[in-house]
Amino acid sequence: MSHHFDTTRARADARLNVCDMYLFQGARADTTAMVLTTNPDAGVFAPSTPHPEAIYAFRFDVDGDAQEDVVFEVRPSGEGDRYQVLRVEAGQTGSGELLLEGQVGEPACARGVQAFVGVAAELWAADAFGFFTLVNALHQQDRFATEAFENRNNLFKNRNVLATVLEVPNSMIGEGGMHAWATASLHGHAPQTQVYRWGLPLFTHLFLSDPATGELADRFHVSAPADDVADFGAAVAAFTAKLARHAGAVPDPDAYGEQVAYRLCPAMLPYEIGTQARFDPHVFNGRPLGVDAFDVMLTVGAGLAIADGVTPDTDRIRARFPYCGRPYSKARQQGLAPVRELIGLSY
Repeated sequence: MSHHFDTTRARADARLNVCDMYLFQGARADTTAMVLTTNPDAGVFAPSTPHPEAIYAFRFDVDGDAQEDVVFEVRPSGEGDRYQVLRVEAGQTGSGELLLEGQVGEPACARGVQAFVGVAAELWAADAFGFFTLVNALHQQDRFATEAFENRNNLFKNRNVLATVLEVPNSMIGEGGMHAWATASLHGHAPQTQVYRWGLPLFTHLFLSDPATGELADRFHVSAPADDVADFGAAVAAFTAKLARHAGAVPDPDAYGEQVAYRLCPAMLPYEIGTQARFDPHVFNGRPLGVDAFDVMLTVGAGLAIADGVTPDTDRIRARFPYCGRPYSKARQQGLAPVRELIGLSY
């Protein structure tokens, strides 16, 4: 639910739903690992392979202007479930530099780059029904729902996603501080069209949740970070101020809302290349796989420590590439209902 099913396209085809992005130091100190997850119903209620016309991309701003300088694209190669990984620099003509080709479900390695596209355990944990109780109480009843997370029900328990994982030498990105985001685009018989963007966990579901500005989530997904302050800054500040005011833990909710909007817009994941990733209410520096980002973002939004009582299944995380969680078996998934149907019932 970080960005689960919040656009019309994502609800129609889960393979285009970018759920989450993670960014951290690779097993080798001179590498950076990045993980993009899609399709929280993978292998059960939706295919366990990428969309045949989708381009999944990791985008990096290395000079602080909120515009991409280096992009790593994972796109179908046109041969069954094979894919290509390309590196593209801003202003580069043509399709970019081909780094490697791989087969879905099997790790691939070439030129110091490792890649994996395949099913993995969902590491996003959230009491989604409690979340919508909190948000709906705020917008519809003008109150802070202290009872929201009493049930401790992880909607994403035992679910798998499709993980796209790259590990690249730091030299392919740059050095020092940078910012990253992820996108899904369609590219078939028409020009490439961005249909989904991930910038920070819960950015659309929480900070753009006001029904009065319901069109903002769709706008976010087809836009770029350079426009975020103008397009979403005021909405993020207003929502945060409202939530913090009802939570009652900050002395000046309006000032706090402005502070959070400044921190979250543009919606990109900051990271200091070559450092230990950390993602908590005080510091965003990349995002490790095992952090409970749901609690982090709720805490940031409210200015008050919030925990929903459920946590990621960190036992499934691998110490080595491809890092992401070992997938759940069909037996463990018996009785699951489609995420998109359950979330739809919660709006």
